[in-house]
Amino acid sequence: MNRLRYYVEDQIFGVCAKLGEKLNFPASSIRLYFIYATFMTFGSPIILYLIMAFWMEIRQHWRRHNSPTIWEL
Repeated sequence: MNRLRYYVEDQIFGVCAKLGEKLNFPASSIRLYFIYATFMTFGSPIILYLIMAFWMEIRQHWRRHNSPTIWEL
């Protein structure tokens, strides 16, 4: 069970962890509030989560494109 937990925390987008770093707030609390909000609003925060995950990936690819490493030249 711990293996699954570590996989989910490390590999699934990282939106809550990144948000926690920016706001200086524990990621586990953000995850917990996200779960509460999801159940109370019948799943609508999932759309926001996916948009944030997409935006984080686009930013990462854009930064990598603007400053390529020596191996990508």
